[in-house]
Amino acid sequence: MKPSAQTSFAERTGLMLGRMWRGCLRQERKLDGWLVERGVPAGGATALLWVAKLVVLGVLLYTAFWLALLLAFAVAVLWAVRASDHYGAEEWAVGEQAEHKSNPGYHPVLYNDAPDSRYADPRYDDD
Repeated sequence: MKPSAQTSFAERTGLMLGRMWRGCLRQERKLDGWLVERGVPAGGATALLWVAKLVVLGVLLYTAFWLALLLAFAVAVLWAVRASDHYGAEEWAVGEQAEHKSNPGYHPVLYNDAPDSRYADPRYDDD
């Protein structure tokens, strides 16, 4: 057996989880004994503890399901927002009204359009 000066994180985590598991089993045995002392038959106490474990498991699965569904919804919304082309088209331009803006030689003054950020308006230059 080799002497080990340091234990790894995985080993420490395993030891901690093992101690927690043994502690839970010890508490379960104590609760089982307490129920038997109070007059509950031994089989009934064991069944009661199993029912309690199954209820806790059901609550955990129910919570995990809704959290997973919420996460899936959030991912779908973020994916849709990322895939949307919200920078492409102007909101007020519909159909043929927007087509002339992509043609060569377009200038907003010629079409009496709203100011376009791609073209400087000489009336508002600071020079």
